[in-house]
Amino acid sequence: MNDEAVCIRPARREDVAAIVAMLADDHLGRARERVENPLPAAYYDAFARVERDPNLTLVVAESAGRVVGCLQLAILPGISSQGGVRGLLEDVRVASDCRSRGIGEQLVQWAVTEAKARGCNLVELLTHQTRIDAQRFYKRLGFTASHVGVTVRF
Repeated sequence: MNDEAVCIRPARREDVAAIVAMLADDHLGRARERVENPLPAAYYDAFARVERDPNLTLVVAESAGRVVGCLQLAILPGISSQGGVRGLLEDVRVASDCRSRGIGEQLVQWAVTEAKARGCNLVELLTHQTRIDAQRFYKRLGFTASHVGVTVRF
């Protein structure tokens, strides 16, 4: 791992454009995100909802004053597993010109540590079946394939 000097901090409204750009920077994101100037208001509305929810944490990795990564941690209390609490990672991204520098690993390690601190007994994430590199990345970090996911879109 290359130890890129990054600061992981809560995302701010002014980070939304950089986050959306990273979400759009792959074959799946290009089809579902709208990178425009100005960004559609829906992104800022979504950011406000995330910011208000105590079980959601959206963070960015910042290096040299630039947002270079992001992820969202959802804390999901539940009845199953004897009332266990799980952490769910979403939207883990690193800017394409900053990959393979350890930034993604730092983000995921931060999220796992935070989930443990918030009482989670496990951390899960979903990654699309076509994201083979991401699957290798998560396996290297100790995640194991454990579920079969299904989706219905509206």
